[in-house]
Amino acid sequence: MFESQREACIASAKAGGQVLMQYFRKLDPATITEKSKHDFVSEADRASEAAIKAELDLRFPQYSFLGEETGSFGDNARCWIVDPLDGTLNFVHGFPHWCVSVALWDAEGAVVGCIYDPLRGDVFVATRGEGATWNNQPMSISQHVGLDGAFLATGFAFQLGERFHAYNRALTAIFFRARGLRRAGSAALDLAYVACGVFDGFFEMGLKKWDVAAGALLVQEAGGLLTDWQGGNTWFNTGDVVAGNLWVHQNLVDVLKG
Repeated sequence: MFESQREACIASAKAGGQVLMQYFRKLDPATITEKSKHDFVSEADRASEAAIKAELDLRFPQYSFLGEETGSFGDNARCWIVDPLDGTLNFVHGFPHWCVSVALWDAEGAVVGCIYDPLRGDVFVATRGEGATWNNQPMSISQHVGLDGAFLATGFAFQLGERFHAYNRALTAIFFRARGLRRAGSAALDLAYVACGVFDGFFEMGLKKWDVAAGALLVQEAGGLLTDWQGGNTWFNTGDVVAGNLWVHQNLVDVLKG
C-alpha cells in the first residue's frame, strides 16, 4: 500500500548515508559545535539532512518534514521524521557505530521506517501492517523468555540531568539479571537490533522523536512490543522507551515502573 513511500524512505536514508561516508574520520574539528553541553552537531549532520530532505522533497513535496538539525517544515498530516546521523558523538570520535533514520508518520502513527548503517551496508525497513526486513530478508524479534539471561541494549545521555538517578536505579536492578548490557551510543541502531533479534530488549530515557520514529515501527512490525516505562503509550512524547518481545518487555516494565 505504501510502496512509493517505502522506496522514498530507503532512497533518502541511503542518500544521507552516502554523504556521511565522505566525512567519517575526515571531519574538520572546526566544523563541530555543541548545541548544548556534550550534545554535538557537525557539518556532516547538516549535509546528510540536506541530502535526505532534497530526496524526500523531490518525491513527496506535499509532505511535512521534521529533522533534528533543521527543524519542522509544512503542516501536512503526513510528516517525515529524520535523524540524519544517530550517534553523532561516536561519529566525531571515529567510533564505527552510527546510522541514518528516516520515518514517515501520519495521524495513526508510523507508516514506513528505514534505519541505514552505511558502514555495514545494513538496511532495516518496516511498513505498517506489512512486516519488517533486514537487507530484504524478513526479520523478527528474539524468542528469549524473560529478563533473566537476556542480552540487552540501553543508553543514557548527559542531558538526562537529575533523571539519571532514576535511570541508574533501574539499571542496577536489571544488571544482576541480564546476561549482558550494551551501551553503544545509537538508539536507532539499538532498536533495529532488537527488531532483528540481536538484542532481546532495550530501554532508555529522554529520547527524541527522531531517535525512535523508525526504530519503533521496526520493533512492532517484527513482532515486538514498545511502550513507555509504565507500559503505556506516552513513549513518543516522553522519550522513555522500553522494547522487546512479550516476555522480556513485560519483565523490563515490571522493573522500570517500580
